[in-house]
Amino acid sequence: MDYSQYLYTQRKKEKLVKKNTKINVIKELKMSPKISENDYQVRYRAAVKFITKGYKVKVSIFFRGREITHKELGINLLNRFIEEIKEIANIDNGPTFSGSFLSMLLSPNKKIQ
Repeated sequence: MDYSQYLYTQRKKEKLVKKNTKINVIKELKMSPKISENDYQVRYRAAVKFITKGYKVKVSIFFRGREITHKELGINLLNRFIEEIKEIANIDNGPTFSGSFLSMLLSPNKKIQ
């Protein structure tokens, strides 16, 4: 076997391995604690679409200014989101605070993939 044939087969194997690996893509949805109902439904439908495609979804609520004093509004919003989406998604990381953000990570159920 000559060297060019060897390199060709190596590249072909590498392409096949790269093709079969699944990349974990995380889509992020941002909301505010004072989000309107219509905007909430738009974010919910986007999350359902992403999860059915097999992506992980990070739902973030950002607090501006004095909104941070009412953290319970953000937690209630995320709990509502969890209740509505629990049939198709698992909660990887529950609602956690990091600075002025409250976020959680959702992944698709095994039966959907």
